[in-house]
Amino acid sequence: MPTVQETIQQFKSALSAIYREDEAGAMANQVAEHVLHKNRLELSLSRQENVSEAAAQSIKAIQERLLLHEPLQYVLGSAHFYDLELLVDERVLIPRPETEELVDRVVKEHRGKTGLRVLDICSGSGCIPLALAANLDTAKVYGLEVSEGALEVAKANAAKYKLPIEWLHQDVFEDITSIAPHSLNIITSNPPYVLEEEQARMRPNVLEYEPHLALFVPDTDPLRFYKRIAELAANLLHKGGKLYFEINERYGAEVREQLLQAGFSEAGIIQDLFGKERIVQAIL
Repeated sequence: MPTVQETIQQFKSALSAIYREDEAGAMANQVAEHVLHKNRLELSLSRQENVSEAAAQSIKAIQERLLLHEPLQYVLGSAHFYDLELLVDERVLIPRPETEELVDRVVKEHRGKTGLRVLDICSGSGCIPLALAANLDTAKVYGLEVSEGALEVAKANAAKYKLPIEWLHQDVFEDITSIAPHSLNIITSNPPYVLEEEQARMRPNVLEYEPHLALFVPDTDPLRFYKRIAELAANLLHKGGKLYFEINERYGAEVREQLLQAGFSEAGIIQDLFGKERIVQAIL
């Protein structure tokens, strides 16, 4: 039987055919931790132990799925996000590090405040409203999502962490009648913002597996979600309330202008850790 070290090396070698070496190595270790039920330290200390036949078969099956470009998070059924381990599958986008940056900004700006009322729009897996509910003193957190499948995943994640999110199953282009005007402190949204023309430059693991409904906007109307959410936020936020968007880096100035036109008193563009314009935040 192969050792843990040999199994990880073989897995890494196989995945290097379609992934960078550092990515393949990280995935190999993550899969080994998952299948062998070991944390990083335990895995390191057990490199010379033998891998059982059942575990070897499980790792082989995962390898085959990854070689078809299926995202690792879907294969394992989970994704790490802001100290949460969320359930994910093909019904929801895989949470991204830049979305964690948005959450971190909201948390740092509102830490110490009490009774916050929050709405997240286009919630997907629920990563943003769940992380905010887990890290802030909130009186009410809403999560709005049009996809029934995505809502099922979000509800499962909320149940896992016993977080009382009120889920709204509706299209953002419909009126939101269940929230009183000017009653919210915070609105967040990571809406679809990838242009259809950008598909040609996307990796297969995203393009072939992640839900297009949550990714793409028409090339002819790239700001449609931002325009609509800005209108809603101007009605739902109280004076001084804050709106946070994750954006396509190409449209920071345009999104900022949309918010000022919608009646916000301030709007600013924030770069992510890679220097890309990724967040726009505004104050009503």
